[in-house]
Amino acid sequence: MRRFIARADRRQTTCLIASGNGSRPASSNLHPSKTRIVYCKDINRTGDHPDIQFTFLSHTFRPRKAVNKYGGVYVNFSPAVSRVSLKAMRQTIRGWHLQLKSDKSLAGLSAIFAPILKGWQQYYGRFHGSALKPVWQNMNLFLTRWAQVQGLTGHEPRSAEMLKRLAQGQPGAFVHWSLGVVS
Repeated sequence: MRRFIARADRRQTTCLIASGNGSRPASSNLHPSKTRIVYCKDINRTGDHPDIQFTFLSHTFRPRKAVNKYGGVYVNFSPAVSRVSLKAMRQTIRGWHLQLKSDKSLAGLSAIFAPILKGWQQYYGRFHGSALKPVWQNMNLFLTRWAQVQGLTGHEPRSAEMLKRLAQGQPGAFVHWSLGVVS
């Protein structure tokens, strides 16, 4: 198991990798164009630096608004799903071609896609769940198109209303419906 240790003093910043055999300088192991020092800007650290965010394991760490226990808003350095991952999830949903699955019922679609959506919610929604709202809205858009092709309603507004009624009647069908994202 490796652990990154950052030590900073006035003259320089040194990064060491602590392994089971002891510590050694990491400059020979880290890629120079991929490695940079990121300033974790939050309520206590208010300086201006060029790099204030980074992406690690499909999560972007950057300054975000947060609410404390008294209801006050402050800036916190926290993770949420990255834009690249959001785009990949939306492309995956687009690739499912829900509007072409007119032979499936809502229960059939739920059986196929709900486990994938639940996995996304569990992994990406762990720290900042509201960052997944564009994905859930995209899924609802394609479910609305599926309802139109089903012949349940002729127009998109009526399909969206029908989808809202389905979501309220069966909130456990999809994970985002149980979270309250129905439109």
